[in-house]
Amino acid sequence: MNKSPNILQTPIDYLKGVGPNRADLLRKELGIHTYQDLINLFPNRYIDKTRYYKINELQRNSADVQLVGKIVHLKTVEQKRGKRLVATFTDDTGSMELVWFRGHKWIKESIKINQPYVVFGRTNWYNGVYSMPHPEMELLEEHKKNMRITMQPVYPSTEKLNNKGITNRVVNKLMQQLFIETRGRFQETLSNKILNELNLISKNEALFNIHFPKDQELLAKAQFRLKFEELFYIQLQLISKNIVRKQKIKGLTFDQVGTFFTDFYNNHLPFDLTGAQKRVIKEIRNDLGSGAQMNRLLQGDVGSGKTMVALMSMLLAIDNGCQTCLIAPTEILAQQHYNGLLELVKDLNININILTGSSKTSERKIIHEALENGTLNILIGTHAILEDKVIFKNLGLAIIDEQHRFGVAQRAKMWHKNSVPPHILVMTATPIPRTLAMSLYGDLDVSVIDELPPGRKPVKTVHRYDSNRLKVFKFLKDEIEKGRQIYIVYPLIQESEKLDYKDLMDGFESVAREFPLPDYQISIVHGKMKPVDKDYEMERFVKGETQIMVATTVIEVGVNVPNASVMIIESAERFGLSQLHQLRGRVGRGAEQSYCILMTSHKLSNDSKTRLETMVNSNDGFEIAEVDLKLRGPGDIMGTQQSGILNLKIADIVKDNDILKTARYYAMNLLKNDTNLSKEENAIIRYTYAQLAKHKNIWNYIS
Repeated sequence: MNKSPNILQTPIDYLKGVGPNRADLLRKELGIHTYQDLINLFPNRYIDKTRYYKINELQRNSADVQLVGKIVHLKTVEQKRGKRLVATFTDDTGSMELVWFRGHKWIKESIKINQPYVVFGRTNWYNGVYSMPHPEMELLEEHKKNMRITMQPVYPSTEKLNNKGITNRVVNKLMQQLFIETRGRFQETLSNKILNELNLISKNEALFNIHFPKDQELLAKAQFRLKFEELFYIQLQLISKNIVRKQKIKGLTFDQVGTFFTDFYNNHLPFDLTGAQKRVIKEIRNDLGSGAQMNRLLQGDVGSGKTMVALMSMLLAIDNGCQTCLIAPTEILAQQHYNGLLELVKDLNININILTGSSKTSERKIIHEALENGTLNILIGTHAILEDKVIFKNLGLAIIDEQHRFGVAQRAKMWHKNSVPPHILVMTATPIPRTLAMSLYGDLDVSVIDELPPGRKPVKTVHRYDSNRLKVFKFLKDEIEKGRQIYIVYPLIQESEKLDYKDLMDGFESVAREFPLPDYQISIVHGKMKPVDKDYEMERFVKGETQIMVATTVIEVGVNVPNASVMIIESAERFGLSQLHQLRGRVGRGAEQSYCILMTSHKLSNDSKTRLETMVNSNDGFEIAEVDLKLRGPGDIMGTQQSGILNLKIADIVKDNDILKTARYYAMNLLKNDTNLSKEENAIIRYTYAQLAKHKNIWNYIS
């Protein structure tokens, strides 16, 4: 295996045709520093260069076309700002204009009048004439010499690059030069076994055909090979991390299913567990008894029964002589968990308490003492639990609710709360698409609760326009008459000059006019309120003292009010799908039929229409998450691209779902049979994987 200095690490400045100015632009605009970076600039799409259009075949919708003809006239036209250069281009069916807004001097000097040209670009229709701004041009004679490339790659670019003359054609020529200087030889990065089993082309063939495809078939083979490779090494990294953690990090062994668990299961369960809950509890029990530290992600829609699974896991820890804690992102949610769990364990002789930022000093002293002497079994709380002064006698299980609200460093703090790291269970009610979970949480074990408890009625969701508001208000009054409560959620707190959406304060005033005192009581909650005021208003609503809660998305993760039967979401087009689904989950928690009404203006984008239709037609969080992933992409859904994992160069985890599954299967199989990659047949993979650890960026080395 060649381990000599790699030509691909040569700075891009040294490539013939680049020079210092172009090198500087390529670095700033596309992050291309070396030959390696350039070879891994993969095309966005390809254009069939065997098709030539006639001028009379052009369509009014803008499209990339290629034509053969002559420039018969050239003129400079004055305009409001500067000038434009206009050429009259003709063929035997008609004429059109070629237009340049910059670079006039060198274009004028280079154009040959009445000589046959091939022009390529996007056409516009204006004032009864077709025009093509800044076309790619080549004399027909030169074009025929270059016709070995029948599918032209189109590379990612920026406006600045095009303005400075680094067009797609220039990038194409630089790529050709790179292949000349490297002689088109690239180190293989996959084993013969994988290449043969999947019938993959070699690395050399793949890179050549991704940039200069000879035909559609070879392009498809090159794309599959490079996408598989990218996803394979990501999965190898994630799965390997999981295996190493289980081997190296020993956990407390919970081998007793004792009195607390058995008594609760047999005598105090408020309802029968669903099949999904039983399956997940079994997966957790297996982890807790394995001797390795558990690191499991529990996904489940709002109301699917994650809290019950969490409690039964806690009871297993207590049965095995350990303490346990549950951390929530807000005081309101922590209080809700505390009240709910207190009710469930009231007959079990279990000591449970709550610790938040607003806990009094006298309360904290009692909690700290009980934690350190081991008499406190369950501690519920917020980030306050993470503080160094909170010391457990023997913490065995830490549960983190709504895991995306906590940073990795915060979660890692829990590891140091015991000499043997406690088991970790992270829970989320934000459904994560399976493809995304495989890529983001491949190093965690994932459990899914995909069933709702029996008796729960799906929330009926409808879309209504602002013009239907009076009918909606009438419906709300009917629901309040039945004793129900209402949420009304707004996207903004203050009026925005640019956006004409209903804002919270205006909304509150219009609701107050329609639902006047003393017949109706209204609460208002938003992020700018003091915590004490917010809690007071929330508490009034929870107790049923107010019938309507006007709020911002502060209640997205919040209180459980089974009596609330209607969720109104104002300017619903402003919200993402996962947020709409989370908000809808605030209702439908009681036995009565619940409703979610999505209010919008008539002006809706196509994406907004898709989101609203998805909400109306589906209550399945995972189905909704898949649509959201297609609309927004993985980076947006997760907020930040975690560890750069999703900064993919060629693969797409939505479109390439099948390749992802294949890559994961091969990575798992490989590590199952050769955990340390020590077999000779896997030498190439071992070497490549070692480079991954060094570079932290897959495409820095797999060429």
